[in-house]
Amino acid sequence: MRKTHLFDPSFIYTNKVFTDFFFFLLFFFPPALLFFKYNISCLVLLPSLVSPVCAVSNLVRGASKKAGGSTKNRGGNSPGKRYGYKKLDGDFVHAGNILATQRLIRWHPGSQVGIGRNKTLFALEDGIVRYTKEVYCPPPQSQESASMCQLPVGAVLYKTFVNVIPVRQENCFHLVQVM
Repeated sequence: MRKTHLFDPSFIYTNKVFTDFFFFLLFFFPPALLFFKYNISCLVLLPSLVSPVCAVSNLVRGASKKAGGSTKNRGGNSPGKRYGYKKLDGDFVHAGNILATQRLIRWHPGSQVGIGRNKTLFALEDGIVRYTKEVYCPPPQSQESASMCQLPVGAVLYKTFVNVIPVRQENCFHLVQVM
C-alpha cells in the first residue's frame, strides 16, 4: 500500500475532511496568502475548487447591505430669478435704489447709474428714472467691436440706457461777509 502525502491531489479528492479543511482555508484566506504564509500552492488546491462541496458552498452568500444610490435634484420646475426692471420711466428714486436686475446686459447704465457685479443697475443720486434708446459705441477691445466691423458701412446699433436725472438743487445761497 502506497503512503499518501498530505498535499497529494488524489488524497484531497478521497478524503472529505481534508477537502473541507482546504475549503475553509480558501474561504477565509486568499490563495496568495496561503502560498506566502503556509507555502501551499494554488495548483494543489485546484481540485478542491471544482469538487461538489465547494461548488455548492460558493453559492451561499453572507449577510450584506446594498449600498444606497445617489439621488439628484434636477430642478426641473424651479422658480424664476425675478430679473427685470424694478423702477419705471418717470419714477422717483433715491441713491442706491435698484433700477433693474438682469442676467445678460439688456439695459446699459447711463448718467448717474452704476452697475454691480451681477449686472444690477442702481441709482447713484436721487432723481427721476429715464429709459432712452441711444447709439451704442462698444469699447475698442470688446467682442462687440469685432462684430461691428462685419456690419455694413453706416450701420449703427441702438441700445437701451437707463438714466437718472438728478433733482434740481434749490438756490439758497447766502453771502457771508469775510473778515
